Amino acid sequence: MTETKASTTLRIFHETRYQYASVVDTAQHVAHLQPPHTACQTVHAHTLRIEPEGAQIHTNLDAFGNHRTYFALPSTHNSLSVKAQSVVNTRTVPEADSPMRWEEVRTVFGYKAGAPGSSAAGFVFGSHHAPVDDVFVQYARASFTPGRPLVMAARDLMQRIHNDCTYESHSTDISTPAAQALVQKRGVCQDFAHIMIACLRSMGLAARYVSGYLLTHPAEGQVRLIGADASHAWVSVYLPDVAHQNHASGGWLDLDPTNNQSGWASPGTDYVRLAIGRDFADVSPLRGVLLGGASHTLEVGVTVEPFDL
Repeated sequence: MTETKASTTLRIFHETRYQYASVVDTAQHVAHLQPPHTACQTVHAHTLRIEPEGAQIHTNLDAFGNHRTYFALPSTHNSLSVKAQSVVNTRTVPEADSPMRWEEVRTVFGYKAGAPGSSAAGFVFGSHHAPVDDVFVQYARASFTPGRPLVMAARDLMQRIHNDCTYESHSTDISTPAAQALVQKRGVCQDFAHIMIACLRSMGLAARYVSGYLLTHPAEGQVRLIGADASHAWVSVYLPDVAHQNHASGGWLDLDPTNNQSGWASPGTDYVRLAIGRDFADVSPLRGVLLGGASHTLEVGVTVEPFDL
């Protein structure tokens, strides 16, 4: 795996633009576009600009601790532009040592009368985009051999997905089931994240979906293209012994099967976390309910670039 810097600062521009075929009378939207402070990142600046102006905006934390912004557009409009800009310093945290076998970790989430449940137990159950199913057990078994430490098994599964699956834009969409993406062995980052989460959960483990950004490096001699990047997705798996050590990661090992990168609390300093959830449905960057509007066109531009504070 590629060695990363101990610290870096990144600036992210994320613009979403809708053009509606007919006038929208009113609209309600929710956005996950504000990065949080974590053990691996400090947010130095964040702005959100919405056009048309005059939106009623309210921000709070959702059930997973993500920044969630609601905004309402009470006046008629035929286009919507949402521009988010953030400046984030990212850094590594110390490596953690976890010898726990994956079977031991699985028992942590079982019911025990009179004992408190694990804080990560909610991520064991299947969700719409990452269900528990035997097809994922069959695929995961090659990595989850008897007595293998969970860290080794999870990293092996990540590498197998990376090697077995081909990244191909437009080969899937958000409605493509993870099982189908696994069979066809192609997709995009959210497909690979859903496949891996479904495999981990099907083995009885706690895994969560992470949305964010990744600094991409242009080919040698090429300039960085503005707006050519995209939002990214990866996976976290929970290790209770690391959590009990009060490690900075909180016990979460991050794994990116798209790029075969992993690390505690983040796969590396080129990554910026936006939100965590059970799957994509919990952390969609922008969604809404409209009165009017009919059909629409959508344009999304993302730029992630190094930045000097």
